[in-house]
Formats: sequence, C-alpha cells, structure tokens
Amino acid sequence: MSSRSKKIKPPRRGRPKQSDEGVKARGRLLDSAEALFAKRGLFGVTTRQVADAAHVDVALIYYHFKNKSSLFDAVIERRARPLVAARRDSLNAYVAANRVITVEGAVAAFINPMIDLWLCGDDGWQSYFALVAQIDNTPWGGEIIHRVYDENVHELIDVLQRALPRSPKRELYWAYNFLAGSMMLALSGTERVDRLSEGLCRAKDLEAARMRLINYCGGGLLAMVTADPAVAPDRGAL
Repeated sequence: MSSRSKKIKPPRRGRPKQSDEGVKARGRLLDSAEALFAKRGLFGVTTRQVADAAHVDVALIYYHFKNKSSLFDAVIERRARPLVAARRDSLNAYVAANRVITVEGAVAAFINPMIDLWLCGDDGWQSYFALVAQIDNTPWGGEIIHRVYDENVHELIDVLQRALPRSPKRELYWAYNFLAGSMMLALSGTERVDRLSEGLCRAKDLEAARMRLINYCGGGLLAMVTADPAVAPDRGAL
C-alpha cells in the first residue's frame, strides 16, 4: 500500500491542549481573582479588573472560564481540594494514633491543618480563608461551600460521634455550626480584635490563637452537647 492510499486521521476536535504559558496564565487569573474577591467580594470585582491584575487580555478569562461565576467557583475549588485532603489525613491520623477519641482532639485535628496552611502556605491561603469566611454565610456562597466541603464536615461529625456516642447527631451538627463561625472568624484576619484590645491581641498571630481557638471550640462544643446529663461523655472523652 502506498503512502498516498493511507487514511489520514481527521484533526481532533475541541480546544487544543494548553501550553505551559496557558497554564501559567490560568494560574495568574486564579491568583488575581482570589485576592480581589477576598477584598471586594464577588459583586465588587469585574472581569476587566481581574485581567488587568493578572496582566492578560480580558478575553482570556472567557477562554479558561465560562463567566465570572465560573471563575469564582474555580477559585474556591482550587484550594478546597488540598484543604479537604489535609483535614481528612489529619482526622485519620488522629483516630489511628489514639485509642480514646476526645472532642478536643477531634477539633484540633480538623482546625490545625487550616492554621498550618494560613501560616506556612503561600500568601494566597490568607486571601482564600478571608474569602471563604466572607461567603460562608451568604445564600449564594453557601451553595459552593456545601458542594466542596460537606463531605469533610461529615467526617468530622463521625469522629465526634465516637467521642460522644450518646449524643444525638442533631446536637453535633448544631455544635459544628457554631464552631465553624468561630473558626472562620479567626482565619479571616479582620483585625477587629486588634482594635478592641488596643493591641493586646493580634488577629494575624494565628500561632497565638491556635490553642485558644481549639480550647474554645472544643470546650464550647462539649458544654453545649452535654448540657443534657443523658448524653454526658465518659471522662476519657473530655
């Protein structure tokens, strides 16, 4: 068979594979959008502002993302994956290493990875946590939070149930609701406590806040859940 008689495969349809520069440009867009959304919120930022901050043409946003909402979702999802993995690994390691599961131990295993990323990760983590804290209590932001984080929260609830086997799960979910508010306020870096305390406390000193936050959340959770003597834990779970 001659080379002329060989069938020529038609070109593949769809978008071409991104070049290294295309991948880098997408990353710059996500970084810029993350920082801007954290400061101004979804509705206070335009795609033009994101493109200008990333030093790319605005058309590139619509190449990588369908629209601004799609860009926003991608910003949330990008760091959600490693954060969920870190918290899951921390919970699993805690359970594997301890015969007796405690409320404070479970709370610490859940919170510590976030503080570690805030302190030791790239600068974008601080913007990311501020953004999540901002949208966590909005109807429109809650939808993506549910989608990317709910499974991880259920894993924490399961560990807490081992520490408090007689506690109704309803109470554990209420307790998590209050824990999440304290946790995200601490990670938001609003610096309100700096002004209230006239400099005695520093919101961005998360190493100083770490054990205070864990003790507050663990102690508050335990006090709320065990207010009914019927569900009080054995002393080992304290």
